[in-house]
Amino acid sequence: MPDTAAPSTQPTPSEPTPSAPPPSSGRTSGAGAASAKPEPRRGMPTWVPGFLLVLPSIILMGVFIYYLIVRNLLTSFTNRNSNSRLLKVRYIGFDNYERLLNDSNYTHAWWNLLVLTVAFLVGTMLFGIIWAVLLEKAPKGEGLFRGIYLFPMAVSFIAAAVAWKWLLSPAMGPNAVGLNQLFQNIGLSGLQNEWFSSNSKFNMVAMAMPAIWQLSGYIMALFLAGFRGISEDQREAARMDGASEFRIYRYILFPQLSPVALSALIIIGHMSMKMFDLIYALAGANSYVAGVPATLLWAQLSSYQYGRAAANATMILVVVAIFVVPYLIYTRRVEKKQGI
Repeated sequence: MPDTAAPSTQPTPSEPTPSAPPPSSGRTSGAGAASAKPEPRRGMPTWVPGFLLVLPSIILMGVFIYYLIVRNLLTSFTNRNSNSRLLKVRYIGFDNYERLLNDSNYTHAWWNLLVLTVAFLVGTMLFGIIWAVLLEKAPKGEGLFRGIYLFPMAVSFIAAAVAWKWLLSPAMGPNAVGLNQLFQNIGLSGLQNEWFSSNSKFNMVAMAMPAIWQLSGYIMALFLAGFRGISEDQREAARMDGASEFRIYRYILFPQLSPVALSALIIIGHMSMKMFDLIYALAGANSYVAGVPATLLWAQLSSYQYGRAAANATMILVVVAIFVVPYLIYTRRVEKKQGI
């Protein structure tokens, strides 16, 4: 038998030897990783979209708030107290401010505003805290009472003034209406009063009654939210130590509500200083008895006393800033301490 040679396993020179793929380790070398890093995009900065979003609001505030404040301040130093087109506007310094401060009507208006603000603050804080303490215990019908207390806030000052103008009518005797008629019918005629129509130094207390009725519910809501934000564990611990309910409110709850009380005072105070519509609807813009700087401002604009009206508006702004700016600084410091 012829010998059969075993088949050769070595490739012939004409056949290429396949190369094995390099093992993939899942990692690239240092040079390859450096070359694989994506180049940073050269687009707009990250703050630009946010800035463009608030830019319309910045423009509107700059034009309709800060520009007008500066324009009003400049007008207060001019002689623009006439509607005549022949008047040559010129700089007169603090003459408008001096005339206002020497005007008995204007100083009386600031006294009226002081009495109104004090009565407004005391009344709203008193009734608001009392209602908040009563509702804080979650009594039956809490939702109903909360709605009753908050309902006056839904009524505009003008609508409230129409009703209160009838209630506080100065008519007495057989022509009495409103509260005077009520006092007469129940045998308390001695309580009849001319209310804000009298020339008393404290007639603005009566003027504050509609505002107290309308905003006491707002103060109640602030304090009620503050009470509900305090942990019940603190009260239980105080009760276990033998503390009475009065001491719990006095030494535990109320001290923690001091920021709420400060916010309420600032809000009510600056609302009182700028109050116009309620007083205008009750007493009119030209009333000396119940006039405040805001109503005098309207009267000055109506008689084309632009320079004095601008000075009056500037003084109101300064007084409001005296109360609001320290509050803003205080809240900012508190937020920094809390890391907000």
